[in-house]
Amino acid sequence: MSSSLPVPDAEAACCKTSRREMLGALAAASAAGTLSLAAAPPAMAASSAAPGGGGEQVTPDQALKEIMDGNARFIAGAPTAHTRDLAIIKARAAEGQWPIVGVLSCADSRVPVEMVFDEPIGRLFVTRIAGNITTPEIIASLEYGVAVLGIKAVVVMGHSNCGAVKAAMENPEVPGQISALFPAILPALYVSQSQDPAIVTRQNAVIQAATLINSSPVIEAKVQSGELKVVPALYDVATGKLEVLPIPSGLRTKTAK
Repeated sequence: MSSSLPVPDAEAACCKTSRREMLGALAAASAAGTLSLAAAPPAMAASSAAPGGGGEQVTPDQALKEIMDGNARFIAGAPTAHTRDLAIIKARAAEGQWPIVGVLSCADSRVPVEMVFDEPIGRLFVTRIAGNITTPEIIASLEYGVAVLGIKAVVVMGHSNCGAVKAAMENPEVPGQISALFPAILPALYVSQSQDPAIVTRQNAVIQAATLINSSPVIEAKVQSGELKVVPALYDVATGKLEVLPIPSGLRTKTAK
């Protein structure tokens, strides 16, 4: 991760488990069937931000900086995206999309992704599922964003007070297919060795980001070439702040360029 982003030391984060235990937990999930920056509005060059422009001229670090700047505006109560959305709709939004960042977010209604990053229509490619877990369908969607749309970064965003994480930890009797979410979240419980939902939620974001890379040759190849960054993150529903997290080296298959 670039030093320009507020990322803590990779080896100090998360838990005290070995690489074998971590990868074993990921394998268990697979077997279960799952795989503050002060800123003015970002300068939006025609080549990267205008409708239909694509993100070809944006680097992964620039893409991440843009959304972190937007999060700073959101926290400060000074968003700008809403002033641009109408103009984009009236232009050529119907003709295509031009996202620079993909987001894997929980389905929780307290996590309005475009608002959190203060991004207008067309800039974020968002997938949502309770517990922000990596299923085959989620992976396929983000592969499309990477391979076809050319997104430069993917943020796997957990959030505080996550009901899906708490439910997976408590494992209650639930109706319908709700419990199908639990197996993908349980590795975070085993790896963190904690009964604190906040710690498990944090670990879950890290594991899901690592699983996304390790389960997708498309995404892994782009990460290895330096064309894409995949980062876990934690959104605080009380403050609106996003914290970018590291992926410990034990969960990485290879070292990106």
